[in-house]
Amino acid sequence: MTAPLRIPFPVVDEVSRHCVQEEEPETVLIEVHLPGELDAGRLRKAFLEALRRHPRILMREAPGPWYRRRYEWELTDEPDVEAVSFASPGPASLREARARAMAVAPPLTASPPIRLEVVPAPGETESGAGGGADGRPAAATGTALLLTLNHTALDGPACLRILATAAEIYGGRDNSAAAPPVRPAEAPRPDAAGLPSPWTPPARVARGTPDPHRGAHRGNGLLHTELPLPHRPKGSPYTVNDQLMVATALTLAHWNREHGAPVRPLRITMPVDDRPRDATMPIGNGTRLVEVPFSPGELDTSDLPALLRRTALRTRALKALPRPQLGHGATLLTAPWGPVAVRGALTRGLRRAAAPWMSTTLLSNIGRIPYPLDFGEGAGCAHAVWFSAPARMPRGLTFTIASTAGRLHLAVRWSRALLGHDDGVHLRDLFTHHLHSTEATP
Repeated sequence: MTAPLRIPFPVVDEVSRHCVQEEEPETVLIEVHLPGELDAGRLRKAFLEALRRHPRILMREAPGPWYRRRYEWELTDEPDVEAVSFASPGPASLREARARAMAVAPPLTASPPIRLEVVPAPGETESGAGGGADGRPAAATGTALLLTLNHTALDGPACLRILATAAEIYGGRDNSAAAPPVRPAEAPRPDAAGLPSPWTPPARVARGTPDPHRGAHRGNGLLHTELPLPHRPKGSPYTVNDQLMVATALTLAHWNREHGAPVRPLRITMPVDDRPRDATMPIGNGTRLVEVPFSPGELDTSDLPALLRRTALRTRALKALPRPQLGHGATLLTAPWGPVAVRGALTRGLRRAAAPWMSTTLLSNIGRIPYPLDFGEGAGCAHAVWFSAPARMPRGLTFTIASTAGRLHLAVRWSRALLGHDDGVHLRDLFTHHLHSTEATP
């Protein structure tokens, strides 16, 4: 019998593996809403075939002694566990499925490190979660697909690629990615005058009122909202992503001002993904992280067009800079100079020491979902897709946005050690207000 192929953990996977915390699982959630119903047997078969077509997802962490120099992925020919499950329909079925997805990450020791739960007729009365921005309940029809992935193994765009393949197999229809938008080839240099020093500790999200019934405040809270796409004048030098970035900065400044937090610069982490979206897309953690700074003085709402133009120059320049996924420090830290147990302890210690310099929050804009996610007759195309990124402390708060069917789908996710549900609702409302403020009158 041939031994399974082994692949050393890439830098992002190893750093994530060193910093695993059971209190706040490092999970990414993707929630897809379809207008129709799915056949259980056909979906299981289609999802299994999709996993086989992207064999890099059929993997588990290989066992090894504490003194090994590398963590390794062990590729498998078939899944170790059934990756697809079906929830019983009910008024709280979607809420309960989300709670399960938030509480436990798929284990790295069983292939694949991803789970798909199917919730039939997912409508429920839950303000801002499953309904529209006005809090009305979603209609009790259709199907919700909840994908939970262990972020140590892969990221949201890679998981979405697998789901698009499953949709194509299930429905027999083309689910190829749409062409990406054309961007300017030249990235201008932004004016660095007035920007905060990278050595200045950025603002932290001010503590809210964690829910008292959450016990030890384990895990994350989550709120979903659907919003209209923000208007911008034709030929604007800024993009919707820049509007989202400005709205995030204004939201955090507003929140911290309300809570009497010290005035400090903001730094917002922004994932950038340069991978192709076709069937050749590399599966794994493929995004790189850049940090967008804002000085307190420039977050002035009296001249939002100027702030949007500066932000556009800043984000374009940062995206164009060649940089390792987590920076040069992480590359050095994960070099196999010693046992993984020793390097893991060092990584966790450095992470705690560097916590004051960690960015204020993370804004992950997936952008327009490139695949139709068309499951064919009976199930239909996705009309809403939400992503949510982990919100571990010390950030404690993330905003993740995707665009489907001409609408924005916003997920606000927070650490329960920092914020409560009412805080999440208020932050959602602040974000909505400030995003609207970035719009120019048509």
